[in-house]
Amino acid sequence: MELRARIPSGPLADKWDRHRFEMKLVNPANKRRYTVLVVGSGLAGASAAASLAELGYQVRCFCFQDSPRRAHSIAAQGGINAAKNYQNDGDSIWRLFYDTIKGGDFRAREANVYRLAQISVDIIDQCVAQGVPFAREYSGYLANRSFGGAQVSRTFYARGQTGQQLLLGAYQALCKEIARGTVVMHPRTEMLDLILVDGRCRGIVTRNLVTGEVLAHVADAVVLATGGYGNVFYLSTNARGSNVTATYRAWKRGAAFGNPCFTQIHPTCIPVSGDYQSKLTLMSESLRNDGRVWVPRQAGDHRAPHEIPEPERDYYLERKYPSFGNLSPRDIASRAAKEVCDEGRGVGPGGRGVFLDFADAIARLGRETIEERYGNLFEMYQRITDENPYRVPMRIYPAVHYTMGGLWVDYNLMSTIPGLHVLGEANFSDHGANRLGASALMQGLADGYFIIPVTIGDYLATTRLEKITTDHPEVRGAMEAVERRTSRLLSVRGSRTVDSFHRELGSLLWDKCGMARTAGGLTEALRRIPEIRAEFWENVTVPGSDAHLNQALEKANRVADYLEFAELMCRDALHREESCGGHFREEHQTPDGEASRDDDRFAYVAAWEYAGDGAEPVLHREPLVFENVQLAQRSYK
Repeated sequence: MELRARIPSGPLADKWDRHRFEMKLVNPANKRRYTVLVVGSGLAGASAAASLAELGYQVRCFCFQDSPRRAHSIAAQGGINAAKNYQNDGDSIWRLFYDTIKGGDFRAREANVYRLAQISVDIIDQCVAQGVPFAREYSGYLANRSFGGAQVSRTFYARGQTGQQLLLGAYQALCKEIARGTVVMHPRTEMLDLILVDGRCRGIVTRNLVTGEVLAHVADAVVLATGGYGNVFYLSTNARGSNVTATYRAWKRGAAFGNPCFTQIHPTCIPVSGDYQSKLTLMSESLRNDGRVWVPRQAGDHRAPHEIPEPERDYYLERKYPSFGNLSPRDIASRAAKEVCDEGRGVGPGGRGVFLDFADAIARLGRETIEERYGNLFEMYQRITDENPYRVPMRIYPAVHYTMGGLWVDYNLMSTIPGLHVLGEANFSDHGANRLGASALMQGLADGYFIIPVTIGDYLATTRLEKITTDHPEVRGAMEAVERRTSRLLSVRGSRTVDSFHRELGSLLWDKCGMARTAGGLTEALRRIPEIRAEFWENVTVPGSDAHLNQALEKANRVADYLEFAELMCRDALHREESCGGHFREEHQTPDGEASRDDDRFAYVAAWEYAGDGAEPVLHREPLVFENVQLAQRSYK
């Protein structure tokens, strides 16, 4: 396997414009001769499908939800970054680029991140033109707020519903193309394998989740926009259906997987309340604009928050990081919360929580202003906890959220399998070891609206593709592999539920490969995961059949993949003997407890190649070259 990043030469600010000019084009009359499959219909997938169809390509879009409107992108709350500098507070494309590189702990490509910052200014114009109802100032100008990891206000938002409103914009664009006949939508359909012909990606195998029918779909190129793999931990902020299957099956077909251990813990989630929970609820990072995070100064202080006077409160983020305070980046804020809870100063049941207090903001700005900014988030919190955050502080604790790892892609967003392009959270490309808040929506829309419509044309214009049908031997072979796996799952007839295995795996990963990792813990996980996997294939129960709707079978397929993918995650975390961003190895920290990178040995992307069942994956390295920023110890103090 060869990693060819295809990063353009020349000055950083000119790379994307020059590259767009130098790429080959498909003329308008020829575009309709090409078929592109887009898997996933969230922000990246919907925007890509709509944009490609508008250009003239024949597009088929697949999602396992009953409608693209139910993609997990709707769950994004706080905002989308863009370097518009409407606040005149010193923002710029360069500053957004630097904040993103620094926030990712210098583990992302300069060229990709700078392109993202460049495109950010166009995304806002695109979405406003679509009618996305961003918040506005009294004057009518678009409003901005601050987010973690930045000292400027560059985040555009729609109360706490930004993801939903942006998805509705992309969905409208997609619906227009569906009505024109240029997009064929396949809802309630899950991708279960890739089809490769002569080493190129030429299609996918799917299962209709309602009828159970297994079908092959052939095309000239495939775009994966299937999100991240946070649900490998069982408890996460992701929708229950979010999974790793599409990208993991692509990995087993030859696509390199980049930095799988880079997972993000979000500091602002509602704490776990019992063993019965199947997911966790995110409270937007935007709340840290006006909420102050604190715990009691003394361990074991269980008084109600209003009974604890100011001198006996520890606003620990403001104390430790005076420059950024409550807007410290997610990885740093999460570890700080874990630290005070480990000291016995946590609040709420089990001591796994910290306060997020709005008393000062309400007194300063008035309740009406806070309602205007965060009203739906406060309502959601009260519905879940039965506590009124206007009167008592919220209780929050870190939880698994976003995954920075994903399929390795080059500058054109193509994987190591020619013809397979990967967008949004499904790829590894832009966030390094820690994603800044409000950058996920930015990357998804940049990839879908502005990058893939250009780069996929270069692939199609420079590649000779023979016409194939579903009768091709490789197509039939992929379909048979899916059917064999399904039959195997249904034939086990054990006594343990799929969820029980998933919960056991998730608990192990959270303990050994979660907010903090050690060589000993990761070695233990690598010993235990194969044992859990072996028992799964001997003792799982999957009732029903594959000839109709069977959610137990859906989950079993996904958990079987998690039981293999978790091993890859832990192997990647064990090999990376440094701390960076969300990857915190306790053996590698500074005297004051911050992450300690090893740039001499680990300034690279770890891209893993599948070597076959039972064989250790092969590690490939893409060196990260920093020509425009100086590598430095991250400091938010």
